Amino acid sequence: MTATGATPTAAARRRYRSVRGVLLAVLALILVAIALAALRPRERPEDLDPESPSAAGARALVQLLARNGTPVTVDRNVSDAAGLMRAQPDAVLVVVRSERLTATDYAILRSLPGDLLLVEPTRTALQELAPGVRQADNTDEQTVRPGCALNAANLAGDAEFDFGTTYEAPPGATGCYPVAGRPHVVRLTVPGPRTVTVVGSGFPFTNDGLVESGNAALAMNLVGERSSAVWLMPPLRRPGATPDKSFIDLVPFGVKLAALQLGIVVLLTALWRSRRLGPVVAEPLPVVVRSAEAVEGRARLYRARRARDRAADALRAGSRERLVRLLGLSSSAAQDMSVAAQVTAAVAERTGRPAATVGAALYGPAPGDDAELVELADYLDDLEGQVRQW
Repeated sequence: MTATGATPTAAARRRYRSVRGVLLAVLALILVAIALAALRPRERPEDLDPESPSAAGARALVQLLARNGTPVTVDRNVSDAAGLMRAQPDAVLVVVRSERLTATDYAILRSLPGDLLLVEPTRTALQELAPGVRQADNTDEQTVRPGCALNAANLAGDAEFDFGTTYEAPPGATGCYPVAGRPHVVRLTVPGPRTVTVVGSGFPFTNDGLVESGNAALAMNLVGERSSAVWLMPPLRRPGATPDKSFIDLVPFGVKLAALQLGIVVLLTALWRSRRLGPVVAEPLPVVVRSAEAVEGRARLYRARRARDRAADALRAGSRERLVRLLGLSSSAAQDMSVAAQVTAAVAERTGRPAATVGAALYGPAPGDDAELVELADYLDDLEGQVRQW
């Protein structure tokens, strides 16, 4: 019965060993693929480029606006865009890829007339151009209702923001398309006066995003609210320029999620494999060594290394500790050289031996050879015997 029951288990183990290498290789490939997919940057240079026909570009929106009577001027230089806005104060300035802006660029943009539309702004851009608006949470793909009194949003209806950002709006601001009470779109009035509209996702403005829900209407309503629009696509920064994004901003969302999952797995594994606390278990020693054998073995080590000085120190230290106990002195006197004369005198008095000879035995120099070491050991043993018999 036992042999028959064990046979399937043994066969399963053999099969597992034979395919274990293949399974590990496949698992490693899957992990590498997941890591590469997570580390792949979501943002590309052509994203939200008004002249790009790619899926993430915005050329279709610019063409739709032009056909409906709202000309869009594309500019890739902040100074040139500022000149256009001063010449057309009734225009809307659309700012994308704000991570490329510098402190000088922000100073220029704050001084411009006209309304401002920020698409996927960074934290720095919010602080500089939309005071009081703060990033809240990242959301996944979903269709959201306007839920506000903003005319551009109500006319567009539902919108889809893909992987967007919600915000915490300051008092007096209008928030639209809320998720868990936090809007994707925020509009506020800043000194100037001018309106600043913050949109937490560039998806409604892209070539692919225009066809989803009311995205096309929302993008056209926001960009085409005035007689014209200036689309600012800042150039790529020079290598070494200080980024406006923090380290957390630069880490892809997939990497953050994977790190969280790995942390949970490690914690659960640690709890599963951790040892349970219990009473102390006494285990017998594997070998019992007698004291005489231990002393003899240590003596052989001293002799092999010709460490007569250390052997003599060990013998004298042991004798002094036993003698001070027999003499009724404190245990610290055995190693205290300041009371060496007192210990020597007490031993000499008990044994009747010369104090000089006793002091040389207890505190003297190292023996010159093995014979002197043996003689010292015998002498110390005689001293202890006489003190015990006193």
